[in-house]
Amino acid sequence: MVNKKLKIGRIILAMFILIMILGCASIGIFFYEISPIDKNGIETTYIIESGTTINGIYEDLEDKKIIRSALFMKIYTKFLGTPNIEAGEYKLSPSMKAKEIYDILKGGGKSTRETFSLTFREGKSVRDLIKLISDNTDITKEEILMKLKDEEYLNSLIDKYWFLTDEIKNKDIFYSLEGYLFPNTYEFFKDSSLEEIISKMLDETGKQLTPYKADIEKSNYSVHEILTLASIIELESPNSKTLDEETDTKESDRKTIAGIFTRRLEDNDSLGSCVTTYYAFDVPMGSRDLKLSEINDCDNKYNTRCTTRVGLTPGAVGNAGIKSIEAAIKPNKTDYYFFLSDKDGKIYFSKTNAEHERIGRELRENGQMLYRRNKLHMRLY
Repeated sequence: MVNKKLKIGRIILAMFILIMILGCASIGIFFYEISPIDKNGIETTYIIESGTTINGIYEDLEDKKIIRSALFMKIYTKFLGTPNIEAGEYKLSPSMKAKEIYDILKGGGKSTRETFSLTFREGKSVRDLIKLISDNTDITKEEILMKLKDEEYLNSLIDKYWFLTDEIKNKDIFYSLEGYLFPNTYEFFKDSSLEEIISKMLDETGKQLTPYKADIEKSNYSVHEILTLASIIELESPNSKTLDEETDTKESDRKTIAGIFTRRLEDNDSLGSCVTTYYAFDVPMGSRDLKLSEINDCDNKYNTRCTTRVGLTPGAVGNAGIKSIEAAIKPNKTDYYFFLSDKDGKIYFSKTNAEHERIGRELRENGQMLYRRNKLHMRLY
């Protein structure tokens, strides 16, 4: 009986010691993770924009190597109380302790710099972005165009971002970063440099694309091709219907459109996409019908309505949202090969050209036809 009690006592003691060791180790890890990352770190100006959350700030500070761990800073903040963060400029350094950084953020940043909000919507092109930037800053259209053609600058971006490759330097591309500037609402200082604006938008692209990196690498297409295809899908994806159902299924239909395009690429067939031809000739979508001379112009490599031009365009024709990017990566596999839309933006899929032609006639007779999509021998005039 005595031996049994001794054994139990030893087990309890061992468990107690183990708990103490684990506890001390945990405390040690915790204080290490909130300790200064570099005692000789240089102070830098960190800018916080309105609407940024404390969690988002900590994650960004970890990425910028100002703190060791966003996770442990979040835990530390739970003990101290979540502060209300003001937009502005903050002087931070990797040499600061967690409490110092917390107190500075809690105290509020000070900035007299005027800001502006820039909303860049899905499907919009670099042409649209150039106007937005030049209208809200002192940066001119000419400066933006020159920067987008600056090979040294483009090389620096390729070195920085995993999703940028030499494909953006293709001489046939209208704008080098078309398709890579993620649609979102951004806040910038009015005196921000063009490099700062572009970097912030590319940072957002990286944030959105990274979860799909493995899927892209497994696909049959490069990142550039995925974003090019996604841009076409984005512009070809208003509200939609199939022949078999009347319900609106936007997300599913977006992937069906992607499936049609990937089938055509696999068949070495032309995409026959009107949106690419509008982009090719700098015609605003829906502003007018395409001319026969434009449809038949095979010299413009963005014109996929040309009967002899197969494959993707040299680059994107706009900047796609994440749903279109996902559709390009994971398209629906269906028997559909054609689609067109009516004036309300509804898309009608069909499996054969005969069905496609019939739907077109019916829409035209009912005054519902806007323009035709995805059959090259079909003409507007």
